[in-house]
Amino acid sequence: MAAIPCVVDHGMDTKIHAYGYDQCVTVCVCKEPFKKPSLPLLLLLLLLFKIYSSSPPENPFWRRRVKEMKMKKSYQHCRMLKLPRFPLHCSVLLMLFTIFSIPSQAFDYADALSKSLLYFEAQRSGRLPYNQRVSWRHHSGLTDGLEQGVDLVGGYYDAGDHVKFGLPMAFTVTMLSWGVIEFGQQIEMAGEMEHALEAIKWGADYFSKAHTRPNVLWAEVGDGDTDHYCWQRPEDMTTSRRGYKIDEKNPGSDLAGETAAAMAAASIVFRKINSHYSHLLLQHAQELFEFGDKYRGKYDTSVGVVKDYYESVSGFMDELLWAALWLYKATDNEDYLKYVIDKAHCFGGIGWAITEFSWDVKYAGLQIIASKLLHEEKHRPQYTHILEQYRSKAEYYICSCVSKNNGSKNNIDRTPAGLLYIRQWNNMQYVSSAAFLLTIYSDFLQKSHRKVKCHGGLVGHQELINLAKSQVDYILGSNPQNMSYLVGYGLRFPTRVHHRGASIVSYKENKGFIGCTQGYDNWYSNPKPNPNVIVGALVGGPDCQDNFSDERGNYMQTEACTYNTAPLVGVFARLNELQVPLRASY
Repeated sequence: MAAIPCVVDHGMDTKIHAYGYDQCVTVCVCKEPFKKPSLPLLLLLLLLFKIYSSSPPENPFWRRRVKEMKMKKSYQHCRMLKLPRFPLHCSVLLMLFTIFSIPSQAFDYADALSKSLLYFEAQRSGRLPYNQRVSWRHHSGLTDGLEQGVDLVGGYYDAGDHVKFGLPMAFTVTMLSWGVIEFGQQIEMAGEMEHALEAIKWGADYFSKAHTRPNVLWAEVGDGDTDHYCWQRPEDMTTSRRGYKIDEKNPGSDLAGETAAAMAAASIVFRKINSHYSHLLLQHAQELFEFGDKYRGKYDTSVGVVKDYYESVSGFMDELLWAALWLYKATDNEDYLKYVIDKAHCFGGIGWAITEFSWDVKYAGLQIIASKLLHEEKHRPQYTHILEQYRSKAEYYICSCVSKNNGSKNNIDRTPAGLLYIRQWNNMQYVSSAAFLLTIYSDFLQKSHRKVKCHGGLVGHQELINLAKSQVDYILGSNPQNMSYLVGYGLRFPTRVHHRGASIVSYKENKGFIGCTQGYDNWYSNPKPNPNVIVGALVGGPDCQDNFSDERGNYMQTEACTYNTAPLVGVFARLNELQVPLRASY
């Protein structure tokens, strides 16, 4: 869709807005008196009007944006195709300019998909494989777990530091696996299935090692406090690599539950590819679920060092329901579904109406998967009533995304340019997860021939996929900054990402040791762009007014996390599939 220019006159200050989809076309300010047009000119005008009025696709923000523009007190030269207000000669010239001079902004979702999977290679900890594509990285964390006598080498660094936090890492693996389960054919079509499987396996292999006994799971390697004191490459780490675990005396049902969900989802992914590996993952998942359910407690109570970084605010009940549902999908064992049904009320599954989905809060994802079970005839009829309540809560989330719940407090806020906005710090994580759930539910509505009944009206599958696409397009550059927030995509993207490894010269170029505070002195405060581009990283993104400052110290906006990018893998693949027929038609 072409970005339509719109001139808005605010007295002496006239600005051109060339982003979004505002259908504002008549910006001509000719002062000549009205003249009766000739017949050929009138016919040309009518033809152009017909072409232009039929060309823009439906946009979920269009009516809202027009309403906001009309509410402004300042006079606007734009009036929606009200041609009699302006000389027709000017209108014709403007339409010609709009149609033929403004380049369309079509995004290459296949390229975005490829780049997003590269990011996970940049976040790898451990001994890197021979086929490592991110060449500026090298082996790191090779002694992880040595102090405790356990092999904890591998896994992912969560963001721009070098701590391996179990909860967000597990959620990352769950989302990558869910993306392959839902959109595997599309990922295969884009030629990225091998890389997607590698990304999942890298995390799943680590959790297989971290789950050393049925009731023991290593929750974290490293310490956020000491780690943040230093600014070093992962290859030079001098900070603590101590491991922290949960067990019977120090429970962590939320961490055990999310890791069980990750392993169960990964087992589905590998079921037809490597049945032995799939079975191994499933065994870990079942043991972890039993451990988390039997010895209940929040992991941040047992592992105190994590509290300032990944506190489990939602508690552990959502993760236990989440894990049980993924185990049901992986095994078809009705005991797991019965758990989801029996615990639906007391664990909040049908009680909480949620407007976010994240590494901490799983209810919306849980409710959407449960909703889809209603259209599978495998479950018992007595479960239908509870599953319908799950669906009610799932659709509350969907309605909050499209701003059709009753009352503004029940809807997700948006920036002036239409980006979903949850909170200041790393808002893009909520945008990517919302785009994922919207895409999945859009496909579900289309296949089941249903619509969502929101307080503000019915919502069909097309409106959901349009909204998901608009969020992804914003990420890729259709925003006021004209910047891609997916690093490495497009011509303009953040170049000072808050990331230790990316901000310091590559170990392969300069093997000279860089000390703990030396990195702060020589690299952190350096105003130049990072020497290494961390391709595929989705940074925290703009504030509530669409403002963004590309500064290394602005970690709320410029730090990227694995769970930001993970949901986009499946969404990129789906949008690429939708785009392919359009490409073929040119």
